[in-house]
Formats: sequence, structure tokens, C-alpha cells
Amino acid sequence: MTSIPQDTSGEPNPLRALTLDRLRRRTSMKWRTYPEDVLPVWVAEMDVPLAEPVVRAVTDALALGDTGYPAGTAYAEALAGFAEKRWGWDGLAVERTRIVPDVMLGVVEMLRLVTGAGDAVVVNPPVYPPFFQFVEHMDRRVVEAPLGADLRIDLGALEDAFRRAVAGGRRAAYLLCSPHNPTGTVHTADELAAVAALAERYGVRVVADEIHAPVVAAGANFVPYLSVPGAESGLSLMSASKAWNLAGLKAALAVAGPESAADLARLPEEVGHGPSHVGVIAHTAALRDGTGWLDALLAGLDDNRRLLADLLVEHLPAIGYRPAEATYLAWLDCRALGLGDDPAGVFLERGRVAVSPGIDFGTGGVGHVRLNLATSPSVIAEAVRRMGVGSEEM
Repeated sequence: MTSIPQDTSGEPNPLRALTLDRLRRRTSMKWRTYPEDVLPVWVAEMDVPLAEPVVRAVTDALALGDTGYPAGTAYAEALAGFAEKRWGWDGLAVERTRIVPDVMLGVVEMLRLVTGAGDAVVVNPPVYPPFFQFVEHMDRRVVEAPLGADLRIDLGALEDAFRRAVAGGRRAAYLLCSPHNPTGTVHTADELAAVAALAERYGVRVVADEIHAPVVAAGANFVPYLSVPGAESGLSLMSASKAWNLAGLKAALAVAGPESAADLARLPEEVGHGPSHVGVIAHTAALRDGTGWLDALLAGLDDNRRLLADLLVEHLPAIGYRPAEATYLAWLDCRALGLGDDPAGVFLERGRVAVSPGIDFGTGGVGHVRLNLATSPSVIAEAVRRMGVGSEEM
């Protein structure tokens, strides 16, 4: 698959646009969960102004009173165009898509289509905590296939998990996180093809959460799961929400491979009433007209990854850090600091900085934290300084 170069639009880095005082006026989860003396670099919200095409589209909709129920295929058409230009993938068929409220609720609906109560869902920990929470809430069993020491899919562990998942002739699914959260690993075409082959061999249905797909580092190439040989029976969830900071404007797309179109057709009609019409308008504008803004963001994130590496060498050299290939999250190995199983709690108490606890991400998360890099360089510098102070006080 051909890698499409990023647009060099010359737009300013959105990560440098907002002051901390302005950000503290926000009322979302990131800025209201902790007291004001805590520096929040945890949940996956970005400290950016919205892309101008998104603001314009939403403002125009509000001025028109266009705030009814979602309809049409504009979102899917915009995503298909983005996928072809960005990833060289022309296989996203608009007729094999459905609008869903958001990616995780879409995951739940896809799992309902291909598994039943008590069936197994395989995951690769350490992984996004809602993978455990949502799966267990819908009365499915989580079967773990931990990532390897290199933070990549361990095909041996995956095959063993598939074997256990289908034991007794039960149905099973594999919830693939691609790119992977929290590690930022970008799965290669060969890895994904191997996953598809294993899934076919064991009769496991693959549901891919590809929400971070547009957020890749320079030199990394995202490969859509449905684009690899053997993935025709797969299902994918995609959205503009992470790349353009639109989590509060609910909308996502479920995408089916050619052999899973009949499954997607069984999605209850009422699921399509859950997304926000204004959200669909915003996501469509982002994918269609917001690529210049996205490229400025990606360049800023590359700078922040390098900055974090330098800051850790200066303040916390014992922390293990491998700059991620994707997402705007950093997975930090803090075990050498001697702060116990949950260093996030220490950083919060002693340094007044909020990071995501690694233990929430399952096997492999003990002694780790996840830090959100989608903020200004000054906030990252202050966060690392506070973490350094907090670790020294123990």
C-alpha cells in the first residue's frame, strides 16, 4: 500500500495556540475531574482550537437550525476519500458502512452481531481500559493475548488465545486496537495479514478499533485492517473524533468487509439515531477539509515526542520511553523508579500531575503510566518537572 505524503499547508501548530489559563476555562472531563492545582495530561482530549473548517461547518449548521436527525452518506464518502488519499486504500465501500454513536458503542454493536452472551472476546493488553469494561458489561468473556516484550502483537499468544476462545465450539471475536492504545504501535501489513489468517483458521471474527488511524508519526504508515488479504470478514470502527478533538460531537462509522456486509445489515435501525447530526457534519468537514490542520498537528506531535524524550533524560532518566508510531499518547515504564504498582497515584499526590494509571490497561500495565502529548511544549515540560519532583520525594 502506497504511503501518501502529508500536506505541507503551512498552518500553525495548534498545540501552541492556547494558554493554560484559557484551557482551564473548559468544562470537559480533562479539566474538571481534578482540582485546579493538578496539571491534567491524562484522558485523550487535545489542548487545541478546533480546525477552522469544522468550526465553520458547525456554525453554519447552527445558524441554519440544521440540528435534527442524521441522514445520508456524506460522512462515509468523506472517510472513503480520506482513506484513498491518506492511506492509498480505495476499498472503503460507502454501501458497506453505517453511522454509529461513537467507536466504543459501535464496537459493542459489532460484537453483538458476531457473538452471543458468554462468548469470548480476545484483547491485547496492555490496552484501552474500556475494552475490558464494555466487553464484560455486555456479558462476554475477556480472553487476553498480551503484547510481546517489543509491544507488538505476539502471534503465538494470539493463536493460543483464539484456541481457548473457541473451545467447545463457541463463537469468538478479536477486538483489535489499531493503532494500539496505549503503546502507539502501528501494526504492519504483514502482521495484520497474519492476524487475518489466524482468525480464518479458528473462525474468530475480527472487530478493529481504528479510531487513532489518522494520528501517525512521520515515517509510520497506517494500514487499514480491511485492506489486507484475508480480512474480508472483518468489521472496523473509524471516526474523526481523536484526530480532530471531536469526542463531544458524537459520531463514528462502522465499516464492513465484503464478507461481513450481511452482518452489518442486521444492525438495528435505531442505532443510527444515536449519533449527533451536528457531530456528523463536524466529522465530515474534518475529513474533507481539515487535512491541513491535521498535518500541522502531526508535525507538532512529532516535536512533542522528541521533547518528551529529552525531558525524561534530564529529569527522569530511569523511565523507559519509546516514542510511539501513532496516537498522541506516551506509554512510560516507571518500574525502575520504585514507586510501586501505581506510579500515577504518586505523581498525582506528590507532583500534582494527572496521568493515566497503567494498571487500568490490564496485563503489562503495572508500574506504567500513560501521558497525553497533545498539549503545549510548556505543559509537557511542567508535567515532567512535577513528576520528577514527585518521584524524588518518595
